[in-house]
Amino acid sequence: MKTYSPKKGDIDKKWYIVDAKDQTLGRLATKIAVKLRGKDKPEFAPHVDCGDFVIVINADKFRVTGDKMNQKKYYAHSGYPGAFKEKPLKKLMEEKPTEALTLAVKGMIPGNKLRKPIMEKLKVYADENHPHEAQKPENLT
Repeated sequence: MKTYSPKKGDIDKKWYIVDAKDQTLGRLATKIAVKLRGKDKPEFAPHVDCGDFVIVINADKFRVTGDKMNQKKYYAHSGYPGAFKEKPLKKLMEEKPTEALTLAVKGMIPGNKLRKPIMEKLKVYADENHPHEAQKPENLT
């Protein structure tokens, strides 16, 4: 008996829609990351992109616990001396409302060659409107 190994063409990809309104950032990001990687499917293999597409609406209306809006910082460094930048979550949400959720999910995807194709299947929108009605997405609870 041989071990089953899925091929890229064997995977059936579905579309899911998630409403981020009043959901906790980290818990929401873990559910999204599991769907994007396909870890909930029986044919999951770590070397194949088995995941589904995920559409997130109302991405600017998630919750965080405690005082994370002011205390949580996002860091960036270009590699040049003196180029270290930090930005609190509150300011990041004002400038780019979808970026915090995208970064949270990105941190839960392994940093290998599959990260980019997996993250391309994540569609994040700040409001309720999205252009993916033709794909007939299912609600993800």
